[in-house]
This record gives sequence, structure tokens and C-alpha cells, in this order.
Amino acid sequence: MANTQIQSEQIADNPTFSGNESITLPAGTTAQRPSSPTAGMTRYNTTESYVEYYNGTAWFPTSETGVDASGGTETIVGGYKIHTFTSSSTLTVSSGGDVEYLVIAGGGGGGSGTAGGGGAGGYRTNVSGALSGGGASAEGTLNLSTGSYTVTVGAGGAGGVVSTSNPASGSNSVFSSITSIGGGAGGEGNPNNTYTNGLDGGSGGGAWTYNSSGTAGSGTAGQGYAGGGSPSNGGSGGGGAGGVGVAGNAGNPDGGNGVTSSITGSAVVRAGGGGGGKNPTAGAGGNGGGGAGDSNNSGGGSGTANTGSGGGGSYTHASGNGGSGGSGIVIVRYPV
Repeated sequence: MANTQIQSEQIADNPTFSGNESITLPAGTTAQRPSSPTAGMTRYNTTESYVEYYNGTAWFPTSETGVDASGGTETIVGGYKIHTFTSSSTLTVSSGGDVEYLVIAGGGGGGSGTAGGGGAGGYRTNVSGALSGGGASAEGTLNLSTGSYTVTVGAGGAGGVVSTSNPASGSNSVFSSITSIGGGAGGEGNPNNTYTNGLDGGSGGGAWTYNSSGTAGSGTAGQGYAGGGSPSNGGSGGGGAGGVGVAGNAGNPDGGNGVTSSITGSAVVRAGGGGGGKNPTAGAGGNGGGGAGDSNNSGGGSGTANTGSGGGGSYTHASGNGGSGGSGIVIVRYPV
């Protein structure tokens, strides 16, 4: 059809043509976007004051092509490109925009002796509808510019070793402006080592008892819970991202439970606290990879790698070491 025939023509929601000079696009607010968009749709967003297009998954300004990056183990699931880092590395962003993340620090080690379990590493996410640690809601938007971003995956803390060393807290995991705090080490009632209370961390380490009792570590707001406190017999469970560790005098000294995330397309529970040592029945590790406590001098179980879970505490000071905390993980995703 000739230009003279289509000048100023407008058919419901279609663009308006004006000679050879311009085209007027359909316009509306963000809330007025089509309810069932298809790839290639273009409109003027009056809320944002820019022209935007739909790429089949999400709306983008025409000045952007959507996020694109490289690094870690890359997968595409459910319309998202996912970068999974199980060790420290770099995310290189070639096209910037908003991303979703899950950043979990290393879990704390369990103590030796009548000991507490290690606390889970700090747990932070901004995936819509998900929970961060400590019962917090998902965090806000994270926008990445082009460039390289160092990804630090925290190591799990070492468990306490009889007559040698106290347990260690986990290391922090860091991505962009997001820092998750390492899980606190479990308390240690071991006269062969120095007595130590459960330490603060992303989630806190469980308390100990040996003739007298120590205290539990606190969790970090928005990242995890406290360890179980005031044990009367044996240790207490370490805190998890999803729950407080159980005190030894309240039953089996179980570690606090972890939190479920579907950022990779499948529901996975991570960041459980380590169980405390107690005889005859030790604490179980919190769901999400927490190490089991010890009841028979064999030592606490270690937290599962790349879950940020806490290590289990052992029961006697004469034999049996605490379990190590599990290493952390960093996951980043965005629509493609």
C-alpha cells in the first residue's frame, strides 16, 4: 500500500504511521503490558519513559539486549541462564541488567568433646517469592553493569580436633555487593582444648556442656538463626538458615533446618545446622546438609559440600573430632 494511503491510519492497538518521518507506537504503563505477550512485541512504556520490547521471556528497554554473562557452570533451564559457582571464580558480564542470586557462605565446624554443632553459613537471595535466611523475605533488585565480578565461595570451617585445635567458623561468600557471613563454629566442652562458646555467624554455633555449660552463637539478621543454647547433657545443635538449633536439654540436639530454593529450576534445601553431640542419641543435622552429631566417640559428621551446612559436634573429649562445615555456593540467573 502506498504511503499516501496509510498516512495517519490507526487500527486498534496498532502503530500510527506518519508519512516517512515517524511511527507512533502503542503506549501504556508497566501495569498495562499485554497479559499474554509474544516475542517481538514493541511498545512505549509511559511509566519508565522508554520504548521496550518483549524477547519471549521478559520486557527490556530497546537500549538493552538483556543480560548476558559467562562464568561458572552455565545451564539454561525454564527460560533462565544460570551460572553456578562451587568454587571462587569470576562472572564476566558483557551485557548488563537485573539478575537474581543465591549466595551461601561456608558452614561452621562442630566441636570436639561434649560439643555443639556448627552453624550454617549465611543465606541470602533475591529470587521473587523465596526466603532468605533467618525468616527474611527475598532481597531487592541487583543490577549489574558490564564488567568482571569476583565471586568468592566460602570454605567450610574445620571441626575441632581432640587435644589439638578448636573448631573454626566458615568463611564468607561474596558476589558483587552481597556478602554472606560464614557459619559460627560449635561450642566445645573439651578440657584437652580451650573451652569455647558457640560462635556468632551467618547462623550461630550450638552451645556445649562439660560440668558447666557454655553459650550458643547468634545468627545474622536476614541470613540465619542462632544455635541451640543451655544444654544440660551433651552439646546443642547449630543454627540453620531456616531454624534455630535445638538445645541439648530439650531433646535430641538437632541442627536447625535449611531453606529451600528453586533458583536452578529444581527445589533444593541448603544451609542446615550441624547436630550436637549427645549420648545415647546424638542430634541429627538439619535438613539442607547439616552434619550429624556424635554419640559413640566416632566423631561428628561433616556438612555437605556446597550447601553451607554446619558440621556435627562430637560427644566425648577423649576421642572423636568435630565434623567440618560444608563449603558455600553462589548461583546467579537471569531471563534469556
